[in-house]
Amino acid sequence: MPSIEQLDSHHKALTLNLDPSTFGSFAEIGAGQEVSRWFLVVGGASGTVAKTISAYDKEVSDDLYGTGTRYVSKQRLEAMLDNEWTQLRSQLDKTRGSHTRFFSFVDTVSARNFAGTNDCHGWIGLRFQTEPCGPANDFVLHINMRDSSNLGQQQAIGILGVNLIYAAFYQLQTTESFLDGLAQEVVRERIEIDSVDFRGPVFVGWDRPTLQTHLVRRGLAEAVFFSSEGVPIAPNEVLHKKAVVLAPGTFEHVDPAHAQIHTQLLAAGVQAVHKELGETDSAPMGIFCLSAAPLKPEEPAPEIPDLLRRIDALLARGADVILFRERELYAMTAFVNRYTKAPLRFVVGLSLLIRAFEDPYGNLEGSRLEALSRLFAHNVRIYAYPMTAADLQEWIKSFSHSGWEWSETNGWVSAEQLRLAPPLGHLYAYLLAKNFLVPLEIPEPSPASKLTHGAA
Repeated sequence: MPSIEQLDSHHKALTLNLDPSTFGSFAEIGAGQEVSRWFLVVGGASGTVAKTISAYDKEVSDDLYGTGTRYVSKQRLEAMLDNEWTQLRSQLDKTRGSHTRFFSFVDTVSARNFAGTNDCHGWIGLRFQTEPCGPANDFVLHINMRDSSNLGQQQAIGILGVNLIYAAFYQLQTTESFLDGLAQEVVRERIEIDSVDFRGPVFVGWDRPTLQTHLVRRGLAEAVFFSSEGVPIAPNEVLHKKAVVLAPGTFEHVDPAHAQIHTQLLAAGVQAVHKELGETDSAPMGIFCLSAAPLKPEEPAPEIPDLLRRIDALLARGADVILFRERELYAMTAFVNRYTKAPLRFVVGLSLLIRAFEDPYGNLEGSRLEALSRLFAHNVRIYAYPMTAADLQEWIKSFSHSGWEWSETNGWVSAEQLRLAPPLGHLYAYLLAKNFLVPLEIPEPSPASKLTHGAA
């Protein structure tokens, strides 16, 4: 059994090589053979490496793993896992099966091309046994590579791959120990993990939404996507070239009345995009979003069970959800713009609009002006959903001290009816005049409903 001290990649690979019970194959496409290389250079590779392959040519890859899928996709990765595992077991079960914990490591990656114009991401997977003759377990993750050079990306994938294999055999005691081992030396600054999936008896008791939330809370991902269909999906697959409507909030209240307000808010935003853009090739996506960060720096961050309570309530309404690491709207803009140049629209209640406008943004050198420039730089607008005057008055008393004034229509206040004294009032008026802020219509008279928390 290896030492519990934290090992670097060299010693992790060597530990596996010297463990007579582990033996497996490697299939790597798109970023060299950086994972298998570690095992080949540290010594004792014959104790671990059954085969290493890199099917770069598309015809060769199709012959091995089948056609009909994109080359960098979860579907291609799972075909690789099936093929490599079947071959490994058929060749070695008779001679090694009784005393060997087999594994197959595979990856398919789009590393930085020569021109630097591609989306640098990939899929990584491991199928493994925790005991000889035992059932297979799978762990699959989607990554985004942050290094600026192809060589740096290759090296980072090599470290991550070694971490994954080592963690699967020696660090499965808890999700925390597993993620700590996976992230060692490489994640956040060099590699982002934004989707995970797993299956097999070794993962009984693990919860996918909890693990996804851990990725954000522990800084391993900028954001993760929760599908209303309950299937793990990488954000790049959801947002690719789509027009997007984000409805940000805290969603602390999950009762039916607030849930209805949340649904109306998002529906109003999607309807406004349809009206603005007209007929398009693809319908805009409406997504709720919330942050794992605290509302105020001095407050504690929400706990994972609390975040999942809010997310589950939104999913139960048939909506999709993105959980962000940061709470600022400009950070959400930067994330979505990784994957689409189509219009991005936020739909927010007046309380969130006021709070976003008042935030001093002390983490930015240009403070509020820099935040606004980042937010609106790339085809972004904010649809402002109206609020009842009574709820706005109540919210202002508790959360704002900047002297907002307003007029009302039938007891409602729209964004264009809000006023603020100069100099910030000039900036607010400018954003309205340039259609960066787009007031949505006041709803038809209906039974009074609280909008305060729905907007926040």
